[in-house]
Amino acid sequence: MEILNETIQAYLDQHCEKEPELLRHINRQTHLKVPMPRMLSGHFQGRLLSLLSKMIRPKRILEIGTFTGYATLCLAEGLVPEGIIHTIDINEEIEDLVNQHFKQSPFKDKIKYHVGSALDIIPRIAEKFDLVFIDADKKNNGTYYDLVFDMVTPGGIILIDNVLWSGKVLTEIKDSDSNSIRNFNEKVTKDQRTEKLIFPIRDGLFIVRKL
Repeated sequence: MEILNETIQAYLDQHCEKEPELLRHINRQTHLKVPMPRMLSGHFQGRLLSLLSKMIRPKRILEIGTFTGYATLCLAEGLVPEGIIHTIDINEEIEDLVNQHFKQSPFKDKIKYHVGSALDIIPRIAEKFDLVFIDADKKNNGTYYDLVFDMVTPGGIILIDNVLWSGKVLTEIKDSDSNSIRNFNEKVTKDQRTEKLIFPIRDGLFIVRKL
C-alpha cells in the first residue's frame, strides 16, 4: 500500500509528532488480533489526520470505516470542546475490541460508534459535518461522496483514502476496485463545487474542500 519506499517512510515517521501511547497500543493490537492490519491508518497518516482536524477545529466529524478506531481517535483530537465524531463500520466481529479502544480514550464521550451499513445509517444522522473521512469499501466511494455532500458545511473538508490504490490507478488493470477508484477520482476532479488535490502519502489521500 505504500507509495514511498520504506527508507523515506521511516524518515517521515521520525520527523513528525510521536505516536500517542494509546494509538501505539491500538496499532499493536490490530496487528496481533485483526485480519488485514494494513488497513490501519498508522503513525504518519494518523498524525496528518490529527493535524488537519486541529486546523479545521470541527464541531462535527463523520468517519465512514472505523476499523479498529485508530483514525477515529486521531480525528477526534481536533474537535472543539462540544464536538462529536460519528463513526460507522459494518464489521460486528470487532465491535467489542473497538469499544475497548474508545473507552480508554479521553475522547470516549465525543464518539458515536455506529455498527451497520453506512448507506442505511448516514441518512438517519441529522447533522452537518465540518469534516468527513471516507475509508470503507472502495466500490461505494462515489455513493458515499454523493450521500454526504449536502451534509458538509460550506468550507468543510472531505477526505477519501486509498485513491492511488498501490499505483493501480495508472495501469490497465481492470479489476472492479481499481476501476471504481479510477472512476471516482475522475468524478471528484470534475466536481466544480469543490477544490481538491491528492496527497501522495501511504496509498493516496484525496483532500476535497467544499466551496
